[in-house]
Amino acid sequence: MAANSIIKLVKSNFDAEVLKSDGAVLVDFWAEWCGPCRMIAPLIEELANDFQGKLKVGKLNVDEERDIALQYGIRSIPTLIVFKEGKPVDQIIGALPKSALKSKIEGLL
Repeated sequence: MAANSIIKLVKSNFDAEVLKSDGAVLVDFWAEWCGPCRMIAPLIEELANDFQGKLKVGKLNVDEERDIALQYGIRSIPTLIVFKEGKPVDQIIGALPKSALKSKIEGLL
């Protein structure tokens, strides 16, 4: 498993990696202390591998990047937002099974 296919998103690279990206980008808003976030972390890695070349995947720690989390109205985590051409097109809140996440993403690509 290539964990390096997941980009750590911070204020300095969010614009370039997400908002100015040509393709679809899945952003995982998470925190260290969040149990469900840790639970879906391996699924996010698997999805990053499954959709390699079609979907960019990034993780944004809401404790470290509060401004960005606030900007997108993140109230509960994990929240996954799919961006296309820099705009959020869909949002998934909570820990869903991989099959549900995968079919939702496939529907957006």
